[in-house]
Amino acid sequence: NTEECGFDGGDCVAFTSQYPECVVDHTDYIGNGECDGGLYNSEECGFDGGDCKAFITLYPACKVQTPFYVGDGYCNLGAYNTEECGFDGGDCDAFVAL
Repeated sequence: NTEECGFDGGDCVAFTSQYPECVVDHTDYIGNGECDGGLYNSEECGFDGGDCKAFITLYPACKVQTPFYVGDGYCNLGAYNTEECGFDGGDCDAFVAL
């Protein structure tokens, strides 16, 4: 996805014009309905093409690699099971109550 390579034969022109500073391995993750972490969830990438808007609103201090795990129905431990992440979006409420 570079000018030298013709922006992948034109496949990436729309993406590059919308997110000119977004440098990620999988551009198809942007705006796919799942909030992806890391570089995808950044201002340069439109907070994953808008996929992370609700996540950022609910958990502004939650910094995890895979945000779509938060509130997915499974209790993920570690950084997910913290107050900042709403105890995994409520998935760990029973675990925390013990």
